[in-house]
Amino acid sequence: MKKIPFGSLSLSIAALGTALGFLTLQLRADGYEPYVESVACASVVMYITAALVVVTWVRDGRTHSG
Repeated sequence: MKKIPFGSLSLSIAALGTALGFLTLQLRADGYEPYVESVACASVVMYITAALVVVTWVRDGRTHSG
């Protein structure tokens, strides 16, 4: 089975989190307060997901002893 490109996957997910963060700021500036919290939450979820991908990448690179 081929390894997936963890680095590009993590960067893509973080870029999506950044885009959602900017959307949150734009929604707040335009007065769409009911949507700000949910978009901000989605942005945070994307950053957490990107961090978990990095953790998986690092753990996958270790030698398995046991």
